[in-house]
Amino acid sequence: MSNLDAEALCATLVELIRPHVTPATTLVGIHTGGVWLAERLHTALGITQPLGAIDVSYYRDDFGSKGLHAQTRRTDIPFRVEGADVIIVDDVLYTGRTTRAAVNELFDFGRPARVDLAVLIDRGGRELPVYARYCAHTLPVSLPPTQNLELMCSESGQLNLRVIDA
Repeated sequence: MSNLDAEALCATLVELIRPHVTPATTLVGIHTGGVWLAERLHTALGITQPLGAIDVSYYRDDFGSKGLHAQTRRTDIPFRVEGADVIIVDDVLYTGRTTRAAVNELFDFGRPARVDLAVLIDRGGRELPVYARYCAHTLPVSLPPTQNLELMCSESGQLNLRVIDA
């Protein structure tokens, strides 16, 4: 797992997305790792539409059992969602539940023409039929449910991946 270079994976993701960027392309990052990644992609791809951010805390299907995340953040969608081509950006795709929550929240802002998903890593373990159109790396073996992949952004802006115990 130590051989996963977040910066190199980010560069790979840029190259996967670049051929599909149009003037109508918009990015929405899922807090927090997805927002850091979306900021990088937004700059590297030269996307002109404003960058959006989603906090899916209130849209999670486990909200009732787990409660509210300790650090909720504001959702900010500074563009017209109706008819937009939206790429939802997240750091790690696991069960698909966070992506489902993000799509639900996005549709509260309007009906996009298209919604795609971009992730740094697909770690397997899907519980919902969710697929990332753009994925920099798929783990060959699923991590056990007792471990999570976490994307961190240093003060200098360096992206780092680490495995943590859940």
